[in-house]
Amino acid sequence: MSRVSTRILVLLLTLVSVGILSGGANAEPLYPQPDPDPFYTAPPDLDALQPGDVVRTRKIDTGVYVGTEGWQVAFRSTNSLGNPIMGMTTVLLPGGVKNPPLVSYQALINSLGTRCNPSRSLFNGELQDAVGAMLPIGRGWAISVPDYLGPNVAYAAGRLSGMVTLDSVRAVQRVAELGLAESPVALAGYSGGGLATGWAAALHPTYAPELKIAGVAAGGIPADLEQMALGLGFAPHPGFGLAFAAAMGLEREYPDRLPISEQLNENGLWFREFTHDACRRFLLFHGAFRSADQMAASKNLMNSPEAHQVLWENSLRYFDGVPTAPTYLWHGRYDTLTPYDGVAEFADRYCRAGAPVKLTTYDIAEHMTAAAAGFADAWNFVEARFRGEPVPRGC
Repeated sequence: MSRVSTRILVLLLTLVSVGILSGGANAEPLYPQPDPDPFYTAPPDLDALQPGDVVRTRKIDTGVYVGTEGWQVAFRSTNSLGNPIMGMTTVLLPGGVKNPPLVSYQALINSLGTRCNPSRSLFNGELQDAVGAMLPIGRGWAISVPDYLGPNVAYAAGRLSGMVTLDSVRAVQRVAELGLAESPVALAGYSGGGLATGWAAALHPTYAPELKIAGVAAGGIPADLEQMALGLGFAPHPGFGLAFAAAMGLEREYPDRLPISEQLNENGLWFREFTHDACRRFLLFHGAFRSADQMAASKNLMNSPEAHQVLWENSLRYFDGVPTAPTYLWHGRYDTLTPYDGVAEFADRYCRAGAPVKLTTYDIAEHMTAAAAGFADAWNFVEARFRGEPVPRGC
């Protein structure tokens, strides 16, 4: 997530709360248009496969990423309801490097359309941090950039993102042509990408314990969605389009538990239709200074136990899983967009459980400034894990 979109997690949860409590039109969730490329079509026997099993692969033209060889891998994964879904990841291999380390890089996805996922947005100009995703290539590492929001582009669904991330690593290591079966693996990401990375690290011991993960680097994590929801208001906001998109993303992942579309008014249903395949820039431009008050009838907040439960289920602060891989966390102490206390709390719990975790705190308030301040040390942490150096600890 970008600086704006991380703030918007607050507003998206206004919509979650409002939507579940107001009484409006009857409407099913609106999913994205499927990608027309048959490579993205799930096979009819997907449920016969295991998480991480490879469905199909193809070599791709890496375009502007000069000096790399590219592949795309379709694989079986799992959604938040435990149902099989097909995942996708894009792998870029550094030219002339044999058996490189592998970084699963969870990029910034702030969108609702399939063309906004990294397998498309790496090449169509929509990916916000395409340049940042290439930094590992410069160190001689391979990168895998998963479409971690799944085929329905379920923006803001953290648990889903973690499972897709882990299954993408499983799949990449199973593709013989890539030569990465024995490569050391790291996970990395910031903000929304940090959310996916943090969830992958926490789920790893139970969901994919066979994976050997050398290190994890996650920064700016939105750790407590409920906490962010409690500070909501109804005033127009410059980033409202991303808030609305995230609410729609959560509804896509939990259609029976968060029937938001049923509760939208006429304006809300129109905006939903207008944006259901949109990427970040479109959402920001057309959502600027709209508000939740314009989309739903009720101003009741956070009175639904079901809404609370979904927020808790996607908040690392309330998840009792503990990473076993060496983990580097960084966060701005005064970050008002993603509050620090939630990250500090789960990091402390990890430390007390004996996990190899280090939290670095920056006395910075601005969200993306903290990203810039911490990424160099994060990559150095990853490189040290690839070299097998002792793991620093400290919370």
